[in-house]
Amino acid sequence: MNELLPGFRIGHYTNRPLGTGCTVVLCEAGAVGGVDVRGSAPGTRETDLLDPANTVNEVHAVVLGGGSAFGLGAADGVMRYLFERGVGVNVGVARVPIVPAAILFDLGLGPVAWPDAAAGYTACQTATNAVPADGSVGAGTGATVGKLLGPAGMMKGGIGYAAVTTGGGATIAALLAVNAVGDVVDSRSGRIVAGARWPHGGFADSVALLVQEAAEPPLSGLNTTIGVLMTDAALTKAQARAVARAAHDGLAWAIRPTHTMHDGDTLFVLARGDKPVDVMSLSTAAVLAVSRAVVRAIEAAEGLHGVPSARDLA
Repeated sequence: MNELLPGFRIGHYTNRPLGTGCTVVLCEAGAVGGVDVRGSAPGTRETDLLDPANTVNEVHAVVLGGGSAFGLGAADGVMRYLFERGVGVNVGVARVPIVPAAILFDLGLGPVAWPDAAAGYTACQTATNAVPADGSVGAGTGATVGKLLGPAGMMKGGIGYAAVTTGGGATIAALLAVNAVGDVVDSRSGRIVAGARWPHGGFADSVALLVQEAAEPPLSGLNTTIGVLMTDAALTKAQARAVARAAHDGLAWAIRPTHTMHDGDTLFVLARGDKPVDVMSLSTAAVLAVSRAVVRAIEAAEGLHGVPSARDLA
């Protein structure tokens, strides 16, 4: 499938010299949204609106960004882009775009920098309905993984996309920016694709390091995997949240360990379509899509500012 599901567009802003960027998922006609946040170091915006108990029932974009808390400002540019085009909830005096966001920590891979409102606006201008570029682009530009032996042993993360279609005909696609404490593992083979490396070469196995208490404690908040799942299924807000919760199992399949005290893993679900669906079936497809998108992010990543990629070590 070379195109996104109808009603969605994705755009990247990439600044390789500064080692940061952002990615926007646009759904200007509105989508039902859900979110689930794991780990203990999240950085988010507007997630409370997605609670099924709250009244706003449509989302117009989601922003994924680098830059730690500074990067949340990229959503301001997305707000302006949508406002200029008359997109948003009609509150009488204006239309207010609903733009949740989540960030990861990439400060220090290059000079200290972050995507700002202009970067968010640029990402919107580049958005298309084509399957997006993977690897060291957008929110994945400065992402890294495998940090339990310190910066010298880490590897490049990135952003990846994968889609799965259920037997009932509904499709769910995952876009993941992977910036984790742990190792990335191909769940089909159990092989470590990228992770903490010994100085003499070879993977250390982060799970074994932690069990043996031989790891270097990572600084809190310097990590986090964030993503958006898009589907053409008809979901309520409660169902969208349920799918987001289940989709975190895909992170556990592909990132070991995940949801740590030093990660703020956040997954959004955007549903726009009318395909009836069994939520359990769609949730299982979401797990597959997330785990595959994580591995794809690593396989497509390129080394940056001295941090090697899986390609470099192949």
